[in-house]
Amino acid sequence: MGKLFRGYLKLNDACPYCGRDMTAADTADGPAFFVGFGVLILMAPFLFLVPMSPLPFGLKLLAMLGVAAVVTLLCLWLLPAAKGVLLNLQLHHKAEEASFEKPISSPES
Repeated sequence: MGKLFRGYLKLNDACPYCGRDMTAADTADGPAFFVGFGVLILMAPFLFLVPMSPLPFGLKLLAMLGVAAVVTLLCLWLLPAAKGVLLNLQLHHKAEEASFEKPISSPES
């Protein structure tokens, strides 16, 4: 299989395996939303429990920094995979930009 990205999240202009044009593909903010929402659901208990723990202030601060680091790294790790999944769903279902123009209808006799 060909490599999908030429950078961290920058798509290749064409698939190196099949030659499919990737210039029109745009996942917008979808991957970031789904990854952020999923990581928030996973990490929310820690974001509530750490401040309420009976630890000294220094350890609480260190624990919150650790949770923030885990959230950041988890998001960065999952984002390329989510972008690839959403891109493939777009291509499979032939998704395109919405158009609100009415089609020209032929005169009926």
